[in-house]
Amino acid sequence: MKKINPNIIRENKVIEIRGLQKAFDEFEVLKNVDLNLYQGENLVVLGRSGTGKSVLIKIISGLLRADAGMVNVLGQEVGHLSPKQLDALRLKIGFSFQNSALYDSMTVKENLEFPLVRHSKHMTQRDRTRIIDVVLEAVGLTKAMHQMPSELSGGQRKRIGIARTLILRPEIMLYDEPTAGLDPITCIEINKLINEVQRRFNTSSIIITHDLTCARAVGDRLVMLLDGEFKRQGTFEEVFATDDERVKAFYNYNFID
Repeated sequence: MKKINPNIIRENKVIEIRGLQKAFDEFEVLKNVDLNLYQGENLVVLGRSGTGKSVLIKIISGLLRADAGMVNVLGQEVGHLSPKQLDALRLKIGFSFQNSALYDSMTVKENLEFPLVRHSKHMTQRDRTRIIDVVLEAVGLTKAMHQMPSELSGGQRKRIGIARTLILRPEIMLYDEPTAGLDPITCIEINKLINEVQRRFNTSSIIITHDLTCARAVGDRLVMLLDGEFKRQGTFEEVFATDDERVKAFYNYNFID
């Protein structure tokens, strides 16, 4: 069980969401969602597949537009930003995709260098190499610098994906199913890495998952998405201290054979 990070600043909301609504045709995915993410916090969003978890973080990052409601990220209302302003905001948000999203034709170093070349054109090659060394050391893969993604295991690709997300030093990390498709030992390693990233880089994070082992290991606070709304929130124990059959079934699926 994770010890709650004592450095969370609850007076500082890095993400504030009020009355968020999103539907696809007649299907309401998110209904009047309210959510806060505080500075330094790892917030886990739980829910079954298809309940809108990934839709939520795509709206936060401006990849999808909400139908209604307010989404404020780092003091800026996402729905009111111009494309240029949105691009600038996204540089402060690290998005760790479920499939790692590495370029297969590039080495690990080239994958990590790509965002630096694109967004920090003034940076020297020496400075780029130094930053790459730092993030590779942080994810424990310094020896993988010259390998191709195809030569890496699933867990290693996940680590490199997180390293590339960290390369621009984002203030917010968004993890989409970080342990999906990984074996139990590698899942433990990724959970430890998420906590290490929080500690070392002082990030505020939203972790989307339906893996309760991950949720229990990394979450300072958990919220559960049920029927398009957050019905439960608190610590792991508080969220699952209920007779709600929907919540109990979710717990039993994860922990009871």
